[in-house]
Amino acid sequence: MRRRHPWIFSGAVDGVEGDAAAGDTVEVRSAEGEAMGRASYSPNSQIRARMWTFADEVIDFEFLRRRVRLAIDQRAQLGFRLPGDTRQPRVETDAFRLIFAESDGLPGFIADVYHDTLVMQCLAAGAEFWRNGLAEALAQETGLRQLLERSDADVRELEGLLPRAGPAGEGVASSVVISEHGLHFKVDLEHGQKTGFYLDQCNNRKRLRDLAKGRRVLDCFCYTGGFTLNALRGEAESVLAVDSSASALALAGENVALNGFSEARVEFREADVFEFLRRLRDQGRTVDLVILDPPKFAPTAAHADKAARAYKDINLLAFKLLAPGGILVTFSCSGGVDRQLFQKIVAAAALDAGVDAQIVEQLSQGADHPIALQFPESSYLKGLICMRQ
Repeated sequence: MRRRHPWIFSGAVDGVEGDAAAGDTVEVRSAEGEAMGRASYSPNSQIRARMWTFADEVIDFEFLRRRVRLAIDQRAQLGFRLPGDTRQPRVETDAFRLIFAESDGLPGFIADVYHDTLVMQCLAAGAEFWRNGLAEALAQETGLRQLLERSDADVRELEGLLPRAGPAGEGVASSVVISEHGLHFKVDLEHGQKTGFYLDQCNNRKRLRDLAKGRRVLDCFCYTGGFTLNALRGEAESVLAVDSSASALALAGENVALNGFSEARVEFREADVFEFLRRLRDQGRTVDLVILDPPKFAPTAAHADKAARAYKDINLLAFKLLAPGGILVTFSCSGGVDRQLFQKIVAAAALDAGVDAQIVEQLSQGADHPIALQFPESSYLKGLICMRQ
């Protein structure tokens, strides 16, 4: 608490005075009675309270509005502009994370911008309690009235909350076309993963272009084609894109056509990625560049051991498929697997695959997903670019 970590776990709570309900604002005191700030209370979660503030502040609509405005201003300084803001310089995307939960002082609350539409998520009891106030603060401070809620993530179960999704403002289209570094993507806002698109990979997708020229690319867990399209823009010789979701692959195909790429250069395959990689290995196939961007295998540290085995298996298979001089771009978005552990897993995979490889670059989430110094859990996306020798 003195280091300003925003979570208070159940085992650290000596007692609760009064009858606090889920989402209520509670005053936090040390065992000696020292006032530590105010938090949202969650009786059903192991994270029993999440700090709104470490100061003597009232938690009300004006508090929420100030936090939303601060997040907007900080993004603007980094070049992430809302519609109508013509200031320069400007990041080459009209889709970005506007509010990143604890990192922006609004625990459990996410808000993403997709062109002229906002998508929000209330993932903790406090954010749920202040849902209407947060929605109104967003509308007032952004000027955007098209607001969709996607509070349907599994993590809500840990807070004792039921899933909820649907319009939270004026009429919202089910899909929207966004622009990112000169490419266009159709995004399924209603049913897509997370809030519709993996916004945290924006810079990493662009980085892939520099690596793809003339290479045979294998894009695993390709979703709606984020890395695939950037490989094509980077003049890859060919792209084999694999995902288990037929609807995601259909949208990826639409995105290929939307950007005018030749369908002859890309092949989409609906398959379990682990099984598909094993088939390629057994066939003696090789490729020049593999992208591994799997879903979250370890949502918490308790799942780390099981996740480590899955990450090792898939990276081992990828190393087996890489031709000499080939490149592996591999990611983990699991909060329960830190950067050091992830590097050890990838190193063990290379060893078991019988290949020598170097890390030539480390990757992370974009600047619109800031990492709070006092909250290491906000650093969740880990990426490595490895080159086989």
